[in-house]
Amino acid sequence: MTSLLLAAALRLLVETELGAFTLELDDARAPVTTRNFLRYVDAGHYDGGSFFRTVRADNQGAARVPIAVIQAGVLAEREPDDFPPIGLERTRDTGLRHVDGALSMARDGPDSATSSFFLCVGDQPELDFGGRRNPDGQGFAAFGRVASGMDVVRRIHAAPADGERLAPSVRIQRVRRVGAPPATQAREDQTSGTA
Repeated sequence: MTSLLLAAALRLLVETELGAFTLELDDARAPVTTRNFLRYVDAGHYDGGSFFRTVRADNQGAARVPIAVIQAGVLAEREPDDFPPIGLERTRDTGLRHVDGALSMARDGPDSATSSFFLCVGDQPELDFGGRRNPDGQGFAAFGRVASGMDVVRRIHAAPADGERLAPSVRIQRVRRVGAPPATQAREDQTSGTA
């Protein structure tokens, strides 16, 4: 029963103006990043925020290491209220990978992530530890995945953009915790060892 309650606390519904999708967070393998993200969710910081960036083949130009992601964050006016940056939970240590639908924190240097996050569209191994997308080679902190609604993520990814900037940005109406997956699915996940 405890694992079902934990699963309930770690499922989120993200409602956007282009549709909704569900996230599952992996607190067991990425506790620092998960708890940081939940601070923003529980404080309502993402409500009214937006997906503001789409990175795809047609807008990266001659990128040295191309990727495919959508990036979101809090309203610009709320950024001064961001919590302090967190330590980077490297994929080398967590075992999580930047696969299709992975949820990860955006950052500049190591230990600089605050509120901005991104979702992978397709597998993005260059975002893992040792990947070449970030010059420091430390990668980004994957800490969850899209559990349902990947069609909405792909719709945001394909939305009109001016360069990498979504034009217009896609408004996040609300992000909230939701209940656990059906008991049958939760039991199957526990048996197979998947998150």
